[in-house]
Amino acid sequence: MVVSKKANYENKPDGAIRPIWFLLFVVAVFGQMLGCSKDGKRSKDDRQLGSIYNKNLYLSDLEGMLPAGITGEDSTVIINTFVRYWMRETALLHEAEQNIPSTLNIDKLVDDYRSSLIKNNYENIVVNRLLDSTVTTAQLQEFYEKNKEQYQLETPILRCRFIKAPRKAPSSDKALDWWNSSKGEDFAELARWCSQNAVVHHLQDSAWHKVDDLAAYMPQGTLTVNNVENRRDFIQRDDDFVYYFKLLELVRKKEIAPLSYIEGQARKVILHKRKTQLLEELKDKLYEEAVRKNYVKVF
Repeated sequence: MVVSKKANYENKPDGAIRPIWFLLFVVAVFGQMLGCSKDGKRSKDDRQLGSIYNKNLYLSDLEGMLPAGITGEDSTVIINTFVRYWMRETALLHEAEQNIPSTLNIDKLVDDYRSSLIKNNYENIVVNRLLDSTVTTAQLQEFYEKNKEQYQLETPILRCRFIKAPRKAPSSDKALDWWNSSKGEDFAELARWCSQNAVVHHLQDSAWHKVDDLAAYMPQGTLTVNNVENRRDFIQRDDDFVYYFKLLELVRKKEIAPLSYIEGQARKVILHKRKTQLLEELKDKLYEEAVRKNYVKVF
């Protein structure tokens, strides 16, 4: 993807311009700082920045938030902007606290959230330490045979070789010879040429692509789900580009996707099942240990 190097800017209060990344940084700082006011003793020279509804904001609350090397002017902008933001957010929090429904048990919600965080953290530790993340080819094949009916295609997919290159690219005549050649060294030359000149190229024979995804790189109607079977090997030119296409394998809509196409999904499902089983076994083990130690009582 080619990205324009033209910067986005916002007006500064003094009429100068400030890059948009600066304002985005300010927003990021807000996200880290909200609710992070320090409790306890403060130094005598700690400057108070604001106060609203008996909640105070001090300069030390910004400690570690400002990047190294930032100018005095920019740090002042960040501080002043945050103070205004903090005031508005704190006012909203105060009003929300005054209107907590009687049916809302804040303490229970906090306890539940705390318990969830602690359990999730421990589960991650256990999974990282004990989960076998190796999925063999045999295991993938076994999973595929048991579940392949679930992977019926909603759109055709194909393996192919495809190049889109400028018509005036250097050595285009040689590229055509390499494309038509069956020699390994010519294929290597073609791959090098593509890396230097092609707008898009797919030369990995094992990779699967949706027909519509490839068609998006070609003039409208050149390749469609309806004509792909009849356009197995072609070279086409328009005013700007040359399109090289060679179909290697096609799997039609409503057919079962090949294992190589859904391998990533299959691997995730296998690992998720392992993780679930590991955690269930851990719960059983810890419960049985509690029973053995007479910590379990049922009333």
